[in-house]
Amino acid sequence: MTIRVIIVDDQAMVRAGFAALLSAQADIDVVGEAPDGRQGIDVSRRTHPDVVLMDVRMPEMDGLAAARELLDPPPGVVHRPKVLMLTTFDVDDYVYEALRAGASGFLLKDAPPADLIAAVRVVAAGEALLAPSVTRRLIADFARQRPAVRKDPALRLRGLTPRETEVLELIARGLSNQEIAGRLVLAEQTVKTHIGRVLAKLGLRDRAQAVIFAYESGLVSPGA
Repeated sequence: MTIRVIIVDDQAMVRAGFAALLSAQADIDVVGEAPDGRQGIDVSRRTHPDVVLMDVRMPEMDGLAAARELLDPPPGVVHRPKVLMLTTFDVDDYVYEALRAGASGFLLKDAPPADLIAAVRVVAAGEALLAPSVTRRLIADFARQRPAVRKDPALRLRGLTPRETEVLELIARGLSNQEIAGRLVLAEQTVKTHIGRVLAKLGLRDRAQAVIFAYESGLVSPGA
């Protein structure tokens, strides 16, 4: 199945470069682009992409505000694309707020071309870009320094089975499905089923939100 992508970035050269790279892939179709968040929302609503590559810092409307609107649309808007944040800095408060809002991860703009292509495919498949240890550390630090105001997140953990809680903890520690399966001696498909149930019970979109929730609920301690 072809992955539909739009690129939202205020630099025309960046948009052109990313579009050329992604369009050259047989399974990726760039269906639109925009120079700021507001226009990005309009393009997304018209084209219904699977993945939105969203620059963090832009004029008119920044990537964070645009991501929030795309991921929590007003009544009547059904389409919710996956959002992959693009940033020049590996430490950026906007990125973490976007993850909390439901973005599926973030990628440095100067990442190798192969990483960008892989990132689009990973996000389109419903996974999150949280594998690198530095990313896990940064999210842990952010969760510790800026705890989100939520209504008793720890209470929501009570709806999980012991196995589901265990799987959530391992997700938060950065393990892949294959690694979780090996740790718990389960089939990888069984792990996927557990993850799906965890996300559904907690009302989370993907692994990115699951990691943040695990820290904010106290299930996993930053730095542990």
